[in-house]
This record gives sequence, C-alpha cells and structure tokens, in this order.
Amino acid sequence: MTNNGHEKLVGRGARDGAQLFREWFQRLSDTAESGGHSAYVFVMGSMAEILRVFDLPMVFPEINSLQTAIRHVSAEFLNEAEDIGYSPDICGYVKADVALQMRGGGHPMGKIPKPSIAVLTNACNTYLKWAEIWERMYEIPMVTVDVPATRQANQQSQPGSEQFNREKKYVLEQIKELIKICEKLTGKKFDIDKLRQIMGYANVMSKNWKRVLELNKSQPSHFNALTEGTIYLGVANAFRGTEEGAQYFTDLVEEMEYMSKNNIGTLIDEKYRLCFIGVPCYPIFRRFNELFTDWGGTFVTSTYLWFATGGANLGVQYDLKDPLDSLAEGVLISVRDAMDSMFSPEIPLVKMIDEFNLDGVVYHPIKSCRTVSTGLADNRRALMEMKDIATLFIESDMMDQRVVSEAQMKNRVDAFFEGLDARRTREKMEQV
Repeated sequence: MTNNGHEKLVGRGARDGAQLFREWFQRLSDTAESGGHSAYVFVMGSMAEILRVFDLPMVFPEINSLQTAIRHVSAEFLNEAEDIGYSPDICGYVKADVALQMRGGGHPMGKIPKPSIAVLTNACNTYLKWAEIWERMYEIPMVTVDVPATRQANQQSQPGSEQFNREKKYVLEQIKELIKICEKLTGKKFDIDKLRQIMGYANVMSKNWKRVLELNKSQPSHFNALTEGTIYLGVANAFRGTEEGAQYFTDLVEEMEYMSKNNIGTLIDEKYRLCFIGVPCYPIFRRFNELFTDWGGTFVTSTYLWFATGGANLGVQYDLKDPLDSLAEGVLISVRDAMDSMFSPEIPLVKMIDEFNLDGVVYHPIKSCRTVSTGLADNRRALMEMKDIATLFIESDMMDQRVVSEAQMKNRVDAFFEGLDARRTREKMEQV
C-alpha cells in the first residue's frame, strides 16, 4: 500500500467515527426543530432493532451527558440540576440530562429532541428512576424490558435449557408489548421484513466488533481501549442496526487487520499492556489517558467496551428466519452479559490476562455510578487471589470535576508504574 493509502487507512476508524457522530447529532437537531418523534434509550439494551422498524430516532442520554464532560461544560449542567434540588451524590449523567431538558434540549453538539417514548432495561438500577423523570416531565409512555439476570456468579442458564427457554419467552412477550406501543405511537404497522434487514446489519456489526476486540491481543496493540475504544463503542450504540454502522465496523476490521499485518501499534514504545475496569474520567479525558501513556502503558481491553455496548462484544448472531424469537434470545444473552461485566469482571479477566498478555489491571470506581463502582474493591481482591497480576485502584468521576484530583491520581499512577518497573526487573533477574 502507498504512503497515502497507509495514512487513509490507519486512524480511519477514529476519523469516520467522529464524522458519524457529527451527522448523528445534526439529525437529532433536525428532529428537534421539526418536532418529530424520538425514543430515549440507554446503552445497555437500547432495543434499537425494534425502534428502527418504526423509524424512531434514538436519543442516548448517557452519550449526551458524557459529551458535556468531554467538552468541559458539565459543571454548568450539574450546578443547574443541583440548584433545583438534585443531590450532589446521584448520577452525574442524570443531572446533566435534567439540566439539558431544562434548557429545552440545548447541547454543545446541537439540539436534542424531546422524547415521545422512553425504553429501558433493568441493566442499571438508575435507568428506571431516570426514565420516570421524563415520564413526569413529558407525560410519555415508559417501557421497561425486564431481562432475567445471572442469579449466581458464573452460573447462567444456557440456551436450550428449560430455564433459558422460560427466560427467553418472558423477554419475547415484553418485546411484543413494545411493538404494540410503538404501533400506537407512530401509527405504523410492524414490518417483520424490515426487522430482518435491521437485524442483518446488527449481525455484521456484532461480528466485526467482536473481531476488533480480539485483534487487540496483538503486540503492539492496535487501538487504545480507553480513547479510540470510546469512539468505537459510541458508533456501536448510535448506529446499531443501520447500514452505516455495519459498514463502519467492516471498515474498522480492515483497518485493524492491516495494522496487525504491518505490526503497527498505538504507541511507539508499548511497555505495559493494561486492562481498564469501570467508566472513564471524562472531565480530563485526554490527560487521564496520558497519565498512563507517558509511562508507555496502553489499555488493550476494557470492561467498558463490553457493558457499554450492551454485551455486543459477544458477537451474538441473530437467526433471521425467526427474527422475534432470535431477538429475544439475543437481548437475554447480551444484556445479561453486560450486567455480568459490571458485577463480576474478575471472572472473564482471569482468562484474558494471559490471552492479552496483560501487565496490570486498573480499577476506576467513580462517585456518580454506584452500579459500576460498588463492588470493584471486592472484584479486585478476588482477581488478585486467583491471579498474580499488578492492580491499581484510583477514584474520580465521569462527570464531576469537583471530585477529580489530577495530582492525586498522578501520584498513584506513578507509584503503580514504578512497581511494574520493579516487578519486571525482578522477573528478569530470576530468569538469569
């Protein structure tokens, strides 16, 4: 490939992802200006396949909120929500969204339309209360898809079992109820063939997303799971079930395969391969990552890329011959896995430490999200009992600059890498 071809291919995923998001926000702005219908959904179980059948634009409030932090205006949004009585202790995403609604949809990336319907799963305990806010504000229908969770760590019901079939049927009946509500809201009849087409695009995306994650086992790694990875998962959510999304991830695999073939990595000198557990520190997003890359550390995988795509990392493939039943099965498997990724990340990590040749695991609990953060200290202890791996435990927030201490985090990160250096030196001496 020519130099020009190389430049066009390497980094294309980040460039195209940013462009897709600009276009996505523009379409939301157009919907807001025209007063059209929209569905408010969440990243863990968006039910995109059904909503796209009815041409309902989807608004992801989690994405809207984190974008305010990346653009350094989240403090304004948080203060506005707290001024009307929302506690400093609750989810920063919720507070930023409340302020956005109070502003009539005003957002740094465009104007966000008002919701016509709220669709959620039980994957996050905040989703229910959050959607109730919109229900009260706009008097809209709120549809909760209750997905049976894993009842005991690493003890899931398996496809084909009697228990799994009962759980799948339970999800299927809820999907049928959602279809009826969407028909009433939009005045459109449900089109099973359109659903097949949408699910076909979702199949391409899921298969390629799984492949992208697997390709980062290479040394050097081809993308940083914290930075580029966040762009990828954004596209995985906003463009699920679309031709654009399917093409994007097909192109992304091509980019990663090319990098693998030509031994191209994200860092000139990749010294330490890390796994990130939790949600990123968006108020100082770039600087937070630099705390690690300055030491030659890069995040080659992250549980965030699992649960924040609703379990799409599994690469579940729908059976288009029986789309509704297969959709119910896919939702059950994927959303359940997303929950497991938050609550028991140490279980898959034991295997991945060797597969990804990890040097360390970074745990990042945050003030705003107890769902993700509450059990991380126990998860860390459990992992260290099962595997000899260096770990770092640092706390900040995904939205609130007031509880982000860069100096304190830098001290902890520096000490972590000094320990990794000492560990590596000791291992080399033992091999002599």
